[in-house]
Amino acid sequence: MKTAISIPDGVFQAAERLARRLRVSRSELYAKAVSVFVQQHDETRITDRLDEVYAVEDASVDSLVSRLQALSIQPEEW
Repeated sequence: MKTAISIPDGVFQAAERLARRLRVSRSELYAKAVSVFVQQHDETRITDRLDEVYAVEDASVDSLVSRLQALSIQPEEW
């Protein structure tokens, strides 16, 4: 799909240099950049990744740690 966008001159010039260095067209560079940006901001993907990370970790607290934490809390009057 074709689209027209406005970007600051400095960003445009940096993108032109990068496209030349990577030997890709401007269109390909922008398409890749937008794709990466969208992936990084996809909340569903972030949640899925966090679920993967926490699925392999043991969520239980060691009983010794639990007792030590309880002992470290000073009694307080309300």
